Amino acid sequence: QARFVESGGGLVQPGGSLRLSCTGSGSTINSNTMGWYRQAPGKQRELVARVSVGGSTNYADSVKGRFTISRDNAKNTVFLEMNSQKPEDTAVYYCNWVEVVVIALWGQGTQVTVSS
Repeated sequence: QARFVESGGGLVQPGGSLRLSCTGSGSTINSNTMGWYRQAPGKQRELVARVSVGGSTNYADSVKGRFTISRDNAKNTVFLEMNSQKPEDTAVYYCNWVEVVVIALWGQGTQVTVSS
């Protein structure tokens, strides 16, 4: 099946906001816990936020209170609202399943750069 498609990244100043979107097929998105991951140059990919099928959310300590993950099953879309951004948030952001991460479904990601 088709890979996830991420969008919404860009250049933002510290303290600014961005909203990322992740789309896929209905069954791929709506039947699984979804997560947002990020990978900075020279660092391992990390899970920063997750949302269950039932809507429960969890966040990494580094983004807690600043990022919000949500899903719209009618649109087969998962969102990541990023507020009060810091330079350390600079990375390529990806979405994928959480319980089972399928390599073939990784998309190209969307670049987020936080810089003054």
